[in-house]
Amino acid sequence: MENSVTAPHPVQPDAATPEPVLVAMDGPAGSGKSSVSKEAARRLGFGILDTGAAYRALAATGLRRGIDLDDAEAVRGILDDWAYSITLTGIPRVTVDGLDVTEEIREPRVSAEVSRVARIPAVRETLNEMFRRAVAESGLPGVIIEGRDITTVVAPNAPVRILLTADPAVRAQRRAGELTGSDAAEVLASLTERDAKDAQVVDFLQAAPGVTLVDSTALNFDETVEAVLDVIRTQHTGEQR
Repeated sequence: MENSVTAPHPVQPDAATPEPVLVAMDGPAGSGKSSVSKEAARRLGFGILDTGAAYRALAATGLRRGIDLDDAEAVRGILDDWAYSITLTGIPRVTVDGLDVTEEIREPRVSAEVSRVARIPAVRETLNEMFRRAVAESGLPGVIIEGRDITTVVAPNAPVRILLTADPAVRAQRRAGELTGSDAAEVLASLTERDAKDAQVVDFLQAAPGVTLVDSTALNFDETVEAVLDVIRTQHTGEQR
């Protein structure tokens, strides 16, 4: 599927098509990296790849199939016949085995299980390769790829690498505003627990060497988008505002 990630992913890259500009963005839960990445990509005419959606979709598939998500071999086996696809342009839509699961993978029951599949090395290796190939073959002028270990593992040589973060209390307040029936205290506890679980797999709270830190604690949404765009313009084109 054009401008999408699809697994299995047999398409070979066209040597005549230049690889897109790659912007790698990491950040903890609730940092705003997904919404900020989408808006930055829209303004630049780039695609956007939410890598976390693949892990969420894998967890949802495991739950649907009744698989023990602590069984690494069983979870890895899902990928052998997994029909996964996510669009890279427009409004991102996620399908698995022909079903649209865009809303399902954001449900709390799925969010609570994502870390169990994401910490399996063989799963990360397979999905990371899928991400790299899909971006290279996208045919787009650029792609912002966002997640948890993008700047250090998935695309450590990307010309632009950003860690977007914010104070935990601020992240919780923002996330609570997106979730019906939730308050900031509950969300903060959930984010803290998820950060602790995910930190056992990857370090997404500290900027690695060469990665630009963007702290949005004191910034609103538009200011955060502009801060990210400034980094992209400066590091990719050398343009100074």
